[in-house]
Amino acid sequence: MFSTGQLIFVIFFVIAFIAFMIYSYRKDARLHTKQYKGAKWVLVGFIGFIALLFLIKFTLKG
Repeated sequence: MFSTGQLIFVIFFVIAFIAFMIYSYRKDARLHTKQYKGAKWVLVGFIGFIALLFLIKFTLKG
């Protein structure tokens, strides 16, 4: 399906991409904690809202 060269390229690309993402995250981690203090509550609210929609859907269906 894929040649050996393509598989080697994919492996190196994935490793390099993950390494770059880790480097970028660590570099910006201090800034993120300062700028996005209340972001976890927005995520909790969003997940709660989606859960509420599913609850309503399955409650009214039966």
